[in-house]
Amino acid sequence: MRVFRGYSRPVAGPTALAIGNFDGVHLGHGALLNRLGEVARQYSLPPTILSFEPHPREFFSPASAPARLTTFREKLELLGEAGVAQAMICRFNAPFAALSAEQFVDSVLVGGLRVRHVIIGDDFRFGKGRLGDFAMLQAAGSQHGFAVEAMGSVTVDGERVSSSGVRAALAAGDMAHAARLLGRPYIIDGQVAHGQKIGRQLGFATANIRIKHNPLPMTGVFAVQVDGLGDLQLPGVANLGVRPTLGGTRPLLEVHLFDFDRDIYGKHISVRFVHKLRDEQRFPNFDALKAQIAADAAAARAFFTL
Repeated sequence: MRVFRGYSRPVAGPTALAIGNFDGVHLGHGALLNRLGEVARQYSLPPTILSFEPHPREFFSPASAPARLTTFREKLELLGEAGVAQAMICRFNAPFAALSAEQFVDSVLVGGLRVRHVIIGDDFRFGKGRLGDFAMLQAAGSQHGFAVEAMGSVTVDGERVSSSGVRAALAAGDMAHAARLLGRPYIIDGQVAHGQKIGRQLGFATANIRIKHNPLPMTGVFAVQVDGLGDLQLPGVANLGVRPTLGGTRPLLEVHLFDFDRDIYGKHISVRFVHKLRDEQRFPNFDALKAQIAADAAAARAFFTL
């Protein structure tokens, strides 16, 4: 997948385009991307997405912005797996936020992306003051020669699929419901880094992944499956959080793989969160922490043998 930063240089040719933030790349996004692929094949156009970095809510209200479900890299990987050929990422800053709806169409969609067909979600708004809507985009399409369509909401058991719904499920520890909304288990990936080797002292060596999700969409101890270390998914137990007992302050993902003893420093792995065991907590001493880790590992093993 080709990635373009900004719209100052036009793409090479006309595009079929889907617009969105795509945080989490959930089932609703999946429906949008499936339709994008159909249109792209019908008109022999490259399937292209337009997204924004940072998320507009992070720009306007950084203190109250929701936790991201995916890092920038994770999002691009998921979009590529969904068949996207090109991604234009516009930096959402003060000048970009000041673009009127008309300027957004003229400069970004027509000038930068050379659109021939645009697909949006049913709640998409654009331009300064969010004054641009589906009707305005349709009128602009008639003027500039591109088609516009809006996708309806996707529902699961009567619930509209949304990034906020996934966040709520994760925060509640309902991994199964989050997976239903995402169409897959919730995943965090990253590179295994050297840590303080405290896990080995406690009898449970861990693969440590420093992550960029801040704030975290969830914390706690989980039964997990790990991809990236061979053909099979490997079961384990993981702690996601700041490790309060050890005085941690930065988010860290620690994964203990069952019956596994290989040097995997530097490997890029994907961790699937399949079941929450408990919340992260502070323990009075190392012995209490060690006992709880043993109990967590036993609980995770039991989950995978059910």
